[in-house]
Amino acid sequence: MNHEVRDPPDREPMTVPALWRLSLVRHAQAEIARAEQSDWDRELEPRGRRDAMEMGRRLARQGAPPQRILASPAARTLQTARILAGELGLEDGLIQPHEGLYLASAPRMLDIARALGGEARHLMIVGHNPGISEFADQLSGEHDIDDLPPCAICILHFELRRWSELEWANGVQVQRDHP
Repeated sequence: MNHEVRDPPDREPMTVPALWRLSLVRHAQAEIARAEQSDWDRELEPRGRRDAMEMGRRLARQGAPPQRILASPAARTLQTARILAGELGLEDGLIQPHEGLYLASAPRMLDIARALGGEARHLMIVGHNPGISEFADQLSGEHDIDDLPPCAICILHFELRRWSELEWANGVQVQRDHP
């Protein structure tokens, strides 16, 4: 006798929250702006490139690379994202520049993560301070993430069904690392 249980056809199947991962990265050390150079065009200095490579290697050792990378389109954040992706064995095409992340506030980053996280169970956002530190702090619920140093990575885990459910202070695990 087969006793298969099915949801009624007019209801969505129930889904149980799963552990989703958000990696927040402050861009690596950037050069000081030269005369007539915009903030947007500042690139990484040699130390910043080395730090990004090191942090990419550390992430690679953890396994579970991001399935989507959102980055501010400023030169220094895109360079950081590309170096991290390279060390993780990912293609540049995985990186999605988003103008809204340029010097974004924490509430703006929350909106972007909710809207653009998609189906990625591991989402990475590469951004700028002070917004990226405030975002990590407010998501963690710990309120002790004051100022992530250049190229710092804060990894938070959440019990979610989709990124649109992301809320302040609902991170269930927080891990931080920096060069």
